[in-house]
Amino acid sequence: MAVDDEALERLRKRALAGGAEKYHAANAAKGKLFARERIALLVDEGSFVEDGLYANALADGLPADGVVTGVATIGGRQVCLMANDSTVKAGSWGARTVEKIIRIIERAYTTSVPMVYLVDSAGARITDQVDLFPGRRGAGKIFWNQVRASGSIPQVCALFGPSAAGGAYIPAFCDVVAMVDGNASMYLGSDRMVQMVTGEKTTLEEMGGASVHCKESGVGHFLCKTEAEALDTVKRYLSYLPDNWTQPPPAAPVKAAPANIDLAALVPASERQAFDMRRYTRGILDEGSFFEIQALWARELTIGFGRLNGEVVGVVANNSMFKGGVLFVDSADKATRFVQLCDAFNVPLLFLADVPGFMVGTAVEKEGIIRHGAKMITAIAEATVPKICVVVRKAYGAGLYAMAGPGFEPDATIALPTAKIAVMGAEAAVNAVYANKIAAIEDELERAAFVAAKREEYERDIDIVRLASELVVDTIVEPGELRDELIRRFVAARGKERHFSRRRHGVTPV
Repeated sequence: MAVDDEALERLRKRALAGGAEKYHAANAAKGKLFARERIALLVDEGSFVEDGLYANALADGLPADGVVTGVATIGGRQVCLMANDSTVKAGSWGARTVEKIIRIIERAYTTSVPMVYLVDSAGARITDQVDLFPGRRGAGKIFWNQVRASGSIPQVCALFGPSAAGGAYIPAFCDVVAMVDGNASMYLGSDRMVQMVTGEKTTLEEMGGASVHCKESGVGHFLCKTEAEALDTVKRYLSYLPDNWTQPPPAAPVKAAPANIDLAALVPASERQAFDMRRYTRGILDEGSFFEIQALWARELTIGFGRLNGEVVGVVANNSMFKGGVLFVDSADKATRFVQLCDAFNVPLLFLADVPGFMVGTAVEKEGIIRHGAKMITAIAEATVPKICVVVRKAYGAGLYAMAGPGFEPDATIALPTAKIAVMGAEAAVNAVYANKIAAIEDELERAAFVAAKREEYERDIDIVRLASELVVDTIVEPGELRDELIRRFVAARGKERHFSRRRHGVTPV
């Protein structure tokens, strides 16, 4: 039977309008945009082509079945996207919702373009669970497709409201997640469920709010004040990555480094004195190009994208401003994931080392610091993109290994004149070797002189010129020459062979 034009137009308008006006008003009161408004802000004007507009069109109150899916361009580059419509059953999933999400991820994967998730969903509709949950094309297939696409195409999530229960895994399987403070949340069980199961009284914000995940759990990557900021973050993130794993990252017009940052003046003479490695990083990269990721979590390690002479690089840098730059469980995980991200999408890696090593003590041993450290070192070893290690000030113990030191086949190990490479610092080494002798010296001045002499002897042993003469480092570079040195070396390493090992995959210590 032919469809009446007027009836079809009514269906189309109803699907485009989303849920009832009262739900639009409630969202607006929270500062939340309509799903279609989010898409319009994100993509190039007029580029969006929608699939599944008439999903569940014959049901009452389920326009598009609560999710908008389709293809568009961002900055002229093709992407696939999905956007939960929280005015329809709070953005919850029905069987056709799930099918639409599965299909758009499959399309992104088969066409080798980035996948963008605009998430605002209360999770599965319990009343429809048999249709949407257990089957071969059930909700599990969403996550299977995300895992298959991981490292093949960029996947980025902007989270504007809840991402509840199993739905919380959509952001978790993405490369990065931008969360809107005050509205976004991720949790496996609601506050009511948590109280029922465990007796704990909590709130969604305390348990899984944006601040919690961006500062404490590390599941979130960017804490955004507004939805517009979250959408801009998605755009900027994608601007550093290729469409897929077979392509190089997109180049940009060359910019000089900032003229107002003196790298030599930034590094204090005493290794006990902290300095901000983020500013040091900005002083090397093209002006305005540094895009820090997870800036609020595990801050002793700084990661992010930037550009050197217009070309994308990934930066992994120790920051002594926080916890002395010592590597902890979280910072090891932070580095691991970022290194794997860069290696997947052909982004060369720049390591800026100022690391005392991994943290020691009962607390971190119980947290599995050895296992997490091994995971980080595994990622460094397996990364086959161009890697350059710059020892800015110190690289002690396994910290040297974790920062792509000489044994991990970097394309270069560069030392600054301030660099020190050793099993441990002079003070710790002298104490470890001569503790009993030091304790036996009763005269305070004599004891101090003995310690000073042994420290001086140790410093001579690890002198950076000696290490260069032994070919431990490839060169010693003045800070003012570092940027140009890096540009030349990354160009030279661009065509390197990228095979790592004869195997299917390693057994990562997770």
